[in-house]
Amino acid sequence: MVMLTRLADLPGEQVHAYRLVNSKFPPIALFDDVADADEFETLYRIQALTNPRLENEVGRIELIPRQEIPFGISGCSYATAPFTHINPEGSRFSDGSFGVLYLAATMETALAEVHHHQDKYWSKVRGLNYERFVFRGLSCTFADHLMKDVTSLSLSDPLYDPDDYAHARALGRAVKDAGCPGLRYNSVRLTGNHCWALMTPRPVSSIIQTAHYEMVWNGHLSSVNTISEP
Repeated sequence: MVMLTRLADLPGEQVHAYRLVNSKFPPIALFDDVADADEFETLYRIQALTNPRLENEVGRIELIPRQEIPFGISGCSYATAPFTHINPEGSRFSDGSFGVLYLAATMETALAEVHHHQDKYWSKVRGLNYERFVFRGLSCTFADHLMKDVTSLSLSDPLYDPDDYAHARALGRAVKDAGCPGLRYNSVRLTGNHCWALMTPRPVSSIIQTAHYEMVWNGHLSSVNTISEP
């Protein structure tokens, strides 16, 4: 069992961090069209009667308690989507049974993290000779109060294994089960930088769109370019 009491607590500040999302997936308007959980329930029921694609758009809404959704903020859909559209293969701090909102301290760090995972994913697709992937940059403001800090651990710790996520997933599960809102950790893909793994969107106060970026594939991801500024 992971002993969370041994991990340092973050001091609790308003933090600015960054994220990339694939631009082919638009924001989920339903989350941004309401101010609170009651309005969401009403609109969701109405939409369900006429929109056969609602479940695909909103995702598995049963996976997140309504009180954890930060209704009324700018970019509520961006904050909520990782918890209703979950990758069943998991991620560093999740085994695929729950969502995590990953954020990076700088856009360069976010780009490095996404570049690595995209390159790894598309290298498994046979016959893909050329493709262009466009991502939407996001700037997030959130409070890191009550989050844990594991940046004091060196990159040689099993938590930071570049390919084996067993230790990290055990920690992620312990953090979530303890009701802790998230943790700060070292970036594995851009040494000297750090990221956050939020187990709930509740701490988020704003997520706004910034620039767009493209990653070009020609056997590997050969370039990353800014294609539009905010």
